Amino acid sequence: MASSCCGTKKQKLNGTYAGTNGYSSTSSSSSSSGRGSNGDEGVTNNHHCNGRIGGNNQYGGTQGSNDHSVTPAGGYMPNGHGGLLNDQKSMVNSMPDMCFYCFEVLYRELHNMEEPRTPCFTNDPYPLFVTWKIGREKRLRGCIGTFSAMRLHSGLREYAITSALRDSRFSPITRDEIQRLTVSVSILQGFEEARGYLDWTLGIHGIRIEFYNERGSKRTATYLPQVASEQGWDQTQTIDSLLRKGGYRAQITPETRRSIKLTRYTSQEWHMSYNEYRELLDKQSHNHSNMLGKVQC
Repeated sequence: MASSCCGTKKQKLNGTYAGTNGYSSTSSSSSSSGRGSNGDEGVTNNHHCNGRIGGNNQYGGTQGSNDHSVTPAGGYMPNGHGGLLNDQKSMVNSMPDMCFYCFEVLYRELHNMEEPRTPCFTNDPYPLFVTWKIGREKRLRGCIGTFSAMRLHSGLREYAITSALRDSRFSPITRDEIQRLTVSVSILQGFEEARGYLDWTLGIHGIRIEFYNERGSKRTATYLPQVASEQGWDQTQTIDSLLRKGGYRAQITPETRRSIKLTRYTSQEWHMSYNEYRELLDKQSHNHSNMLGKVQC
């Protein structure tokens, strides 16, 4: 099932949502084209998302939990929770490499170069999103992901390109723009069925809802954890926005909200600018040259 989960500007919760606000609705059906069966701007089994910039890290990128919490030792606290498991720590340590890989994939695609070599980070399957933003204001430039668990190597390669070049809300990213880009990688985890439409926490959980519209068609829609906080919404406003985004056009009543099925989840995110990518690339090239020099001697 497909849905979208990001916006390009703040919504006004007046019950009317124009297609130009960057939000696209989706249905539970799918097709092999670049659009859902209801004309949604997306890719089959794909989802649009949004991201947030967090604090600095040793890789030159930026990490962000949904409340921007960082442990005193520099560790990562996903979605405001402390006490990482070993696999979570391994995932966080790998995320700068994932952002670097996304830049490598896009750069080589735009310059008609061969694909980058297979990355060294884990290739375990996860739901994921890749977001591209541009300029100092971090304007959304493309973002698509999937709730289906994909092997990270192929998944990041696919969505780095898909979100940059095939997000139908935007024109494809060009070579001239790449130096102004920031990439964000979001890995989704911890999916739980909620006990009601308010059984989730702002700034911690992303939410995905399933509901039937006024015509009796089953629809889905989702927001990543940071979206509601960025928009300044409370829980009810977020639910109402998500219903509109999913294509619900009738009056939203308390009964409407209670009828939805809500799944909550968390995400781990990392962000990297083009300049940070180039710094890492130059460092790798320098280290490689030093190694060759030693071998030759």
